[in-house]
Amino acid sequence: MIGTSLLLLHLLLQLSPAGTSESSIIGGKKAKPHSRPYMVSLQVNGSHTCGGFLIREDFVLTAAHCFSLSPLTAVLGAENLKKKEKKSQQKIPVRKCYKHPMNDKSKYDFDIMLLKLQRNATLNKNVKVIQLPAKGETVPENTKCLMSGWGRKRPDETPPALLQEVTLMVLSNKDCKKIWQKHFVPNRMMCTRFDGKGICEGDSGGPLICKNKPHGIAAFTATPCNNKNYKAQVYMKVSYFIDWIKEKMSNS
Repeated sequence: MIGTSLLLLHLLLQLSPAGTSESSIIGGKKAKPHSRPYMVSLQVNGSHTCGGFLIREDFVLTAAHCFSLSPLTAVLGAENLKKKEKKSQQKIPVRKCYKHPMNDKSKYDFDIMLLKLQRNATLNKNVKVIQLPAKGETVPENTKCLMSGWGRKRPDETPPALLQEVTLMVLSNKDCKKIWQKHFVPNRMMCTRFDGKGICEGDSGGPLICKNKPHGIAAFTATPCNNKNYKAQVYMKVSYFIDWIKEKMSNS
């Protein structure tokens, strides 16, 4: 049992000595090239720092703790982050960041952020918008979901440049609450079971795809992230925030 200490809580953004972060998907495999056209690599000075996903031609959804004082760039249509991929990649600066206003009160709660792009993305076979779930829509426990990201297959390995993915199982709110106690808020969070496969540092903001929709935003896990004593990893529940998302996009 983790108890109420925040010491074991770990936001999935870990800065490297160079001031950027490294993405990690534990136990994943290489994704089929350009099979996840909604995926976005958020970068600072050319280095991947967080994941995100395209929900409108000019808006990306990610985690609030991915906020950076340095300019962010959204890289779309990428497979290999070490290559320029001129035929598929689109690099668009972020014009403005909209963190959820309640996130300031607790960095682990309301961990969601909208990014307004400087220009519209060009939609094609490599860059596509993904449809959001309906307001209040839930995912039953034991549902198989997909998580994607650019990163290490193990915490002690150099992160690969190719997009990785892993299939994860949704954990019940009851079981997740037993593990995370007061830090887990069932109406706006969801969990996946950790059995040696899952998310880690740098996977922040990436989408958990369940039934072809982004139901979760990668938020936090235990420290270290591959600690098998802690069987739940936590995401913001997108369906809880639909009204806020629509309001921000319509007024921005």
